[in-house]
Formats: sequence, structure tokens, C-alpha cells
Amino acid sequence: MRPLYVDPCRPDLPVVYLMSTGGGVVQADRLRLDVDCGADTAVHLTTQAATKVHHMDADFATHTVGLRVGPRAYLEYLPDALIPYPGARFYQSTMVTLDPTATVLVGEVLMAGRLARREHHQYDVLATDLEVADTDGAAVAIDRIRFSPHQCSVTGPGILGKHTLMATLFVVSPLRPAAAIADALHAEVADQFVAGVSVLPDDRGAWVRILGTDPPTVQVALRRAWDAARRLLIGVPAPPLRKT
Repeated sequence: MRPLYVDPCRPDLPVVYLMSTGGGVVQADRLRLDVDCGADTAVHLTTQAATKVHHMDADFATHTVGLRVGPRAYLEYLPDALIPYPGARFYQSTMVTLDPTATVLVGEVLMAGRLARREHHQYDVLATDLEVADTDGAAVAIDRIRFSPHQCSVTGPGILGKHTLMATLFVVSPLRPAAAIADALHAEVADQFVAGVSVLPDDRGAWVRILGTDPPTVQVALRRAWDAARRLLIGVPAPPLRKT
């Protein structure tokens, strides 16, 4: 899909909707997305809707995302929620490789299932790796999720508890100190949402994790974090985006 220039505050920053391959992810799918952002480029990548992972009788499905971000480039990658159906077996890898002068906002939203049908953790396996690294291979951030509810409960203390949604946003940037980024995120989510914020090592940025049981509430929290990071780093608010 062609880029859309819909941000009045940053008319140079296109929004690109990543289109679904069909009605959802099915068994034996091996999906791959590679994006190269050159020097001094800027883009917002998102999806048209949630990613639905269907029941699987055999095999499993994977989605591999590779994002490469050049000098002084600015990338936002904020896909909609991942919804695993009963019996789904799914692995997702998101690998961000960035120049030390680049800025990246990368997010992820995981749901326990089709919540309106009261399907909570009926999938077989849900595994995700989200990694950010410098061009020399040095790790900046690593977040690994392994949920296999039929083998080990994911609803206990220190995991998800009673919550059915988990949203994560990493903000990696040299434009402001890590503490300032963390403070901006914390100010938006600390009082009204179940969330935690922490700085990344070596003053590289900060990240926030949000838990909840209501999709619109979690989406509001994630948007507020995204908006806060944008205002701090590039001086403009998050634009409204139309979704199906």
C-alpha cells in the first residue's frame, strides 16, 4: 500500500499500513517482513487491524520482522494486537537493527484470545522475541515471551495474573536522556493504568509494559505512551489513525 501523508504536524512523515495476507494466520504459515529505513528517513508502520492466529491441527506458524534503521532515521512500528485462537501455535520474532543516531519506537500487544467469547489462554503456544541491537550486533534491548498455558499456568503472580492483555513499547533514542524518556512515559500511565516503566542500559532509552482486561483501555494507555514519546523526542503529538 502506498504511503499516506496524514500527519498535519509532520507532513514529511508517512504512515504505511501493512496489509493482511488473508483472513488471518493459519498453520504452516511462514510470514516475513523486512523494512530498510535509510539515512534521515522517517516513517510510521502499522497494521490495518488485529492479527488473528487460527486453530492449528498440525505444525505451527511464524512471523519474522526485520527492521533496519539508518543514521538519524526515525521509525515507529506499532502493529495492532495479536489474537491467538484456541489451539493456535505461533512464534513471532521482531528484530530491530539501528544506527546509534537513529530513533525507534517499537510496540507489541498480546491478547489472551477472543475476549468477547470469553476465550482466555486456550491457545497451545504463544512465543515472541523482540530484540533491538546496534549495527555492530551489540544488544540494546531483548524481550522474550513464552506462553504455553496447557503446560504451565500464565495467570499466576509475576506473569499475567488476572489480566488478559499485555502491551509493550520500547523507545530507543539519542535525542533525550533515558531518564527523561522514562519520566515522560511514567507520567502518562502510572496513575490510571497497571503499568511499569524502566530505563534501558547505557542511556539508550526506556520501555513501558501495560496490563489490562479491557482492550480499549489498554489501547488508550499505549497511545498515551506513544504520544508522550513523540512530544518529547520530535515535538509533535501522535496523529489520529483510521483502522478497520
